[in-house]
Amino acid sequence: MFDLEEFAANCRAALERDQSSAAVREVVARAVSEPSAIIGAIGEPTRGQIQRLYHSPQLTILNVIWAPKMTIFPHNHDMWAVIGIYSGREDNIFWRRLPGDAHRVEAAGAKSLCDSDAVQLGRDIIHSVTNPIGRLTGALHVYGGDFFNANRSEWDPESLQERPCDPQRILQIFEEENYRLQPQ
Repeated sequence: MFDLEEFAANCRAALERDQSSAAVREVVARAVSEPSAIIGAIGEPTRGQIQRLYHSPQLTILNVIWAPKMTIFPHNHDMWAVIGIYSGREDNIFWRRLPGDAHRVEAAGAKSLCDSDAVQLGRDIIHSVTNPIGRLTGALHVYGGDFFNANRSEWDPESLQERPCDPQRILQIFEEENYRLQPQ
């Protein structure tokens, strides 16, 4: 059975043992190995959203629900992250800064995550995310720091030029995706 308070406590304890994301990844992997237990505890995904589950200066835990066919532009976190999928699928494109123009990026790799997958992302990773399927995707995102006060960047989806991250723009994209899914 998944218990959110116990999960957060286990993530904090893992972080105290090992300041890297490796120990936290093991906690997330155990949790997402039983997707139905997570859904039983936090509910079936019903709409695209970013739900804050735990937040401190050292650790942030989010429940990120991607709307069907939703894509978010390249961005960084300015801290390590662990992503665990408990429902659906998440496709990540990894980006690297262009030599000679550090404010632009180019695609450098990709990874698909499915139910029960957990992956570590390093502090300097730049990625974009797509939910390629026709239903909601639910994921636990654990960050090694204060996600809401980090000095993050995002990259314009057309020009791939770096700009400061605008959390309101991201939340607006989630709301636009929810609106798009409403019956007309």
